[in-house]
Parts: sequence; structure tokens; C-alpha cells
Amino acid sequence: MKLCRLKSWLVIILSLFSLTLQAEQMLLTPLSGEKMAPALVLTDINGVKHDIRDYRGKPVIINFWATWCPPCRRELPSMNRAWGKIKAEGIVMLAVGVGEDKDSVVDFMTDYPIDFTVLLDSQAEVSAHWPVDALPTTFVLDRQGRLVYRAIGGREWDNNALLDSIRALKNQ
Repeated sequence: MKLCRLKSWLVIILSLFSLTLQAEQMLLTPLSGEKMAPALVLTDINGVKHDIRDYRGKPVIINFWATWCPPCRRELPSMNRAWGKIKAEGIVMLAVGVGEDKDSVVDFMTDYPIDFTVLLDSQAEVSAHWPVDALPTTFVLDRQGRLVYRAIGGREWDNNALLDSIRALKNQ
């Protein structure tokens, strides 16, 4: 009887711990200070050059990912759904393919469609200047180009609570 009760409590504790971890995965980590984002000038899969300085005045979401990364594969569909929600709201979303060539990224996109801008950092030279410790890592910049949030690991980007924290940057 006591063993059964102990098992029940253990299941409850583990369930609460799991829910806490899931809730934390939905959140963005605020970054302290007013640190400007490192330079980011890359071409997209169509050969068009993008400079994040050109997006000043808008919040920017920048996701560093790779085709071989399982958490990236799980996260990208939710990013695509999030893009569907925010694209008309003046928020920019960029995906930076790290360490892979254009053909690999384009082939990947046949199975995992990405409707927002995909940039290529084939030699990982640009991402080396960002505080990217793991893939996926996503940064959110405010309208002035400062690093405001970071998310290491996958998130459900189409979660409205998460998106609302980014939407709030439009008015700051």
C-alpha cells in the first residue's frame, strides 16, 4: 500500500516537473543590457543580400538552424505557422542555415517548407560572431537592433503568449 502511494506521488511529481519544463520551453529568455546585435549580412536562397541593419524600426526574429538538427526540424513548422500569424504585423523573421550549402537547404525545404526568408551562412562565419552555443538558437531584436530575447533549443513559435512578447516590441 505504501509503495503504491509512493509511486503515485512520484508520478505526480514527475508530471509537474515535465509540465514546468514544457512551460519553460515556451518562453523566451530576456537578455540584460542594451547590447546591439552583431553584424549579419548574408544572401538568401535566391541570391538577394540581407543586412539586419535594413530592418531597423521593426522587431526581428533570427533563427540559427541546420538541416541535420532534429530539434530544428521539429521547430521549423511552428516557425512557419508563426510567420503566417505575424507577417502582416511589421515583424521580420529570418532563418539562418548554418554550415550548409544552398542545395542542401533547398532540398531540405521540399520536406519542410519555409515561407519566410532563409539566409545562408554556409561557412558559419557570420554565426560565429553571435552567441550561438547550440542549434537551434533564436534571437529577437528590438526596433533599434538590440538583442532582447534568446531561445536556445526548440520552441512552439506559433504560441500566442510567445508571439505577444515579440509583438510588444513594436510599441517600444
